[in-house]
Amino acid sequence: MPRSRAIALAPSFLSRSLVRGPGGLRRAARRLELRHVGFVPEHFSLAEGLRASLAVGVPLALAVGLDQPGLAWAVFAAFWTCLGDGQGGDRPRRRLLGLFVGAGGAIALVGSLLAGLAPWAGVLVGPVLVFLSLAGAARVRFGGLVGTLLGVVAVVAVGFPQSPPAALAQALTFAGGGLWCWLLINGIWRIDARAALVRAGDGVLARLFDMAVSLVELGDGHHRDEDWHSDHGEHRRAVRLSIERLRALLERYPGQEAAIAPFERLRDAAETLFGAMIALDQAFIVHHGPVAERLATARAFRTTLLAWRLGAASGESLPWVERRLARLQAGLHDPLFVGCVVAQRRALQVLCAQDEQPAEPVSGGPVGVQEAGQEAGQEGPPQRRSLIPQWTLPQPALRQALRQTAGLVAVYALAALFHLGYPYWATMAVVVVLQGGARVTWARCLERIVGSLLGGTVAMVLLLLFGTVSTPVFAALAVVLAGVTIAMRQVNYTLFVVFLTMLFVIVTQILHPGEGVAAARMADNVLGSVAALLAVFTLWPDFGASLQERIAQGIAANMAYGDAVRAGAPSARIRETRRRAGLASIEAELALHDVGVLLPGSQRADGSALRELRTIAGEAAMAWHSRMGQMA
Repeated sequence: MPRSRAIALAPSFLSRSLVRGPGGLRRAARRLELRHVGFVPEHFSLAEGLRASLAVGVPLALAVGLDQPGLAWAVFAAFWTCLGDGQGGDRPRRRLLGLFVGAGGAIALVGSLLAGLAPWAGVLVGPVLVFLSLAGAARVRFGGLVGTLLGVVAVVAVGFPQSPPAALAQALTFAGGGLWCWLLINGIWRIDARAALVRAGDGVLARLFDMAVSLVELGDGHHRDEDWHSDHGEHRRAVRLSIERLRALLERYPGQEAAIAPFERLRDAAETLFGAMIALDQAFIVHHGPVAERLATARAFRTTLLAWRLGAASGESLPWVERRLARLQAGLHDPLFVGCVVAQRRALQVLCAQDEQPAEPVSGGPVGVQEAGQEAGQEGPPQRRSLIPQWTLPQPALRQALRQTAGLVAVYALAALFHLGYPYWATMAVVVVLQGGARVTWARCLERIVGSLLGGTVAMVLLLLFGTVSTPVFAALAVVLAGVTIAMRQVNYTLFVVFLTMLFVIVTQILHPGEGVAAARMADNVLGSVAALLAVFTLWPDFGASLQERIAQGIAANMAYGDAVRAGAPSARIRETRRRAGLASIEAELALHDVGVLLPGSQRADGSALRELRTIAGEAAMAWHSRMGQMA
């Protein structure tokens, strides 16, 4: 195995600890995913967290040491720039971060300057700047996160109305903090851009491993999915979602085919293994074939995945696994289990396929796999214009920007009515919570509220207990919180908001002290989150297809998968119909806990229909792999 590929596929420290068993963290993730709550523990990024601590620590130390509260804008700019460093190739990330720093400085100037013209000016300026930020970012490829952060800069700038000289100083401070962080990310402390792919690949293999272990431990016992239950098909759903996360992430590396080739092979091999494991899972549900052969096949999956994950860096264990699978295949008699072993061998062949050229690191210079720090490919090297695929604003993006504008106007009105001390916190909540349709906004609203209440409560307790502690101690705590917040940003939104709330409360208390900062943060976040949710419910509300419609679509997709198998369709067609069936099944199962089922008149789930989704897919997978076994 070429050394470059060994580097790319070497297991991270976190994956080595996770792959040893199902683990409580991933078990919790499987439960939460069904309820629209993302929890991906392997995406914890220590390196990005440490880098963020340095990025925030330098301007914060200057602000505290020089007693210059105005440098808070450099602190926030550094943090937001770290937050805006999305996943993907180096060149697109550099451009997007540069866009954020440049446009953010201009928005900080214009927002503060125009808001200072009159007491009521901010009510007009804030929504307009947010609308322009979101509408402009919608025309930039992968610009969604940058647009959101620019909207945050806009509402905060409006919350600090200034005279022209002070507004200019504020904008320059923001630009300085952002530029410092840009240089840190892209020059001083570079992290391998493929580290996100390593973590995503770890997640795929860990979830496949969990599924195999659950079958081995089941033996000839009662499979939970023989009867309908609320978490029906949890392992199948978890694996499919992890593969789709990897697939979506690969799209963020345009023009870097050689660098991402190992991860494309990992994705394809995982798809092959997943199809076989669906067949084996269904065999356990219906108690198909001899128990000894069924268990031997499940143990083979467990061994293959363990050797793959822990031995991929050297490649020495994979030939051993191939020989072991060959011996097992020779001793099996049931065509289904033979086909499952054949699929494992094919997956290993895909994984070990040689590149035409060794993969080169995405980042410059020699790179090892590091613990580093969330959205189909494009041909050729990326050009500047490739970031702007179209000049017309799509209607969904226009509606989204208008929803944001309406939510902001409502919050500004309420802030004036109730004399909120930090109204820009409420407007920030509107911008970050209203990030999609009803399903996404509903989940984000709940997570934002829970995270804000937890983080605000902890911060309030810390301030009450240690309010007499020196400012440098609190500054050091803020630096640690900044690192933890960035390290957790891809893991879970609620946990991210917990640490984010603590960070902003403590930094505000250090640089702009006041009474009731933590309580204000909690109240403002609740107000802004609710306003975002109401904006989605009242402006172009779209709850998607009903639960019954999604179930019908899922059954149709799974039947198409079965029809393709029975018709003897080519392997590529089988893989595509299987993927569509899996995604349709997930949509139906997620709809069971969707916000739409809470509306008056909505119908509840039919457990037998939802169970039928997985049964049809399982039977199709069994038929396909039995055919593979007969041809072996």
